[in-house]
Amino acid sequence: MSDIKKNDVVTIDVTAVSNLGYGVGRTEDGKVVFTHGAVSGERAEVKIIKITKGYLVGRLMKVVTPSPLRESSDRCTAPASCGGCAYRFIKYSHELELKRQNVRSELDKAGLSHVEVLETAHTGEVWGYRNKAQYRFAAYEGGIRAGFYASGTHRVTGDESCPLQPEIFGKIAKFVCDFAYKKGISVYDEESGKGLLRHLYLRTGAGEDGEILVCIVIAGRSLPHADELAEALMRTFSRIVGVVLNVNTKNSNVILGNEYITVAGKASIRDVFCGVELDVAPAAFYQVNHDAAELLCRTAADMAGLRGDEHLLDLYCGIGSVGLSMAGRVGRLTGVEIVPEAVECAVANAARAGIENARFLCADSALGASELLGVAGELPDVVVLDPPRKGCAAELLDTLDRAGVKKIVYISCNPATLARDLAHLYQLGWSIGTVLPVDLFPRTGHVESVVSLTRRLDVDMRR
Repeated sequence: MSDIKKNDVVTIDVTAVSNLGYGVGRTEDGKVVFTHGAVSGERAEVKIIKITKGYLVGRLMKVVTPSPLRESSDRCTAPASCGGCAYRFIKYSHELELKRQNVRSELDKAGLSHVEVLETAHTGEVWGYRNKAQYRFAAYEGGIRAGFYASGTHRVTGDESCPLQPEIFGKIAKFVCDFAYKKGISVYDEESGKGLLRHLYLRTGAGEDGEILVCIVIAGRSLPHADELAEALMRTFSRIVGVVLNVNTKNSNVILGNEYITVAGKASIRDVFCGVELDVAPAAFYQVNHDAAELLCRTAADMAGLRGDEHLLDLYCGIGSVGLSMAGRVGRLTGVEIVPEAVECAVANAARAGIENARFLCADSALGASELLGVAGELPDVVVLDPPRKGCAAELLDTLDRAGVKKIVYISCNPATLARDLAHLYQLGWSIGTVLPVDLFPRTGHVESVVSLTRRLDVDMRR
């Protein structure tokens, strides 16, 4: 039993970094210590702030021997408690390797050690890449600020500036906060359920002149001085094309409600993705890193090996960005998405781009796949899966397998559920190609992956 007590200072040698940004080391008696901001290969003094049966948590007090992997400069001004930039303390080259190792580790645990994992692909852009921000309003003595929840809490930390987002986002957020304070507009309090301003939700198109949509989430159906605020925002920031209110009166952790009220301008933005002009509504899923997402989709299209005459089924299609980027390389495209607003965007996006070989259905992807595959002549040649973090239901994978689909391209945002689903398909007799991690979220612990799977001929012969 370790005799280490809370607030003791111990010296550890850091041997690894977790995807949450915690350096991993051990005390002299072998107890595991997790310390945020400690970097692999360095000796550090840490203050023990939490003790559990299986591990300790420390606060970094002093780096005794710096690691060559430590980042020499830190562009983020937020406290470490923010937790957003888990890898802000390490060099980007090492971050890319950690993400590859993360994917590798999950595949190994799933019994897929034979599957090759390539080096993490990236665009080289590390800062300012996010095209979406969700700020939480917070009142303080003398003003209102917009920040982000500290990791694992509902305490707002940091401020409007975040180096992962375009600089203009911080300026817009501060403008809204100053306006609201001057007009005496209240901020929502989670404990009492009183107040009006909840979140500020910003989206932008790619490039320095990309369109910006301002969405203000309120705990009511109207916002005092909304017209005046919208006019002032659009006059001050020429890239803003619309100001929208989102109504969320529920006392819950969900950011967006179901009702939108357009105050001025448009209720969506236009962006160009892989050569296709897209209409992006507030509620619609759209990758937050435009350039890296284009890299991911082009890779997925290459893995699909499209010849030009296939029927492509795009499940979890969102606003259609992935499928529409491949529409010119297939005979016909069918997209399935459960969010009605996203389906409307997908239909409009196809029409605007003059893409006539695409149709989009509003349905749960598992149910939609079963319905589509049950219709004579609708068997797709290639299926693209781009599920949320929970991955695919086993029933969906079984449906695709039983139907005789020949190829699947799987885009994943969670290495653990990707490995689980690949293992399921492998047991059904599918061959797994090389997995390519793609860094859509630099400086964070998240990593996307893309991989293609093909039905083995020996399995086809037994059916």
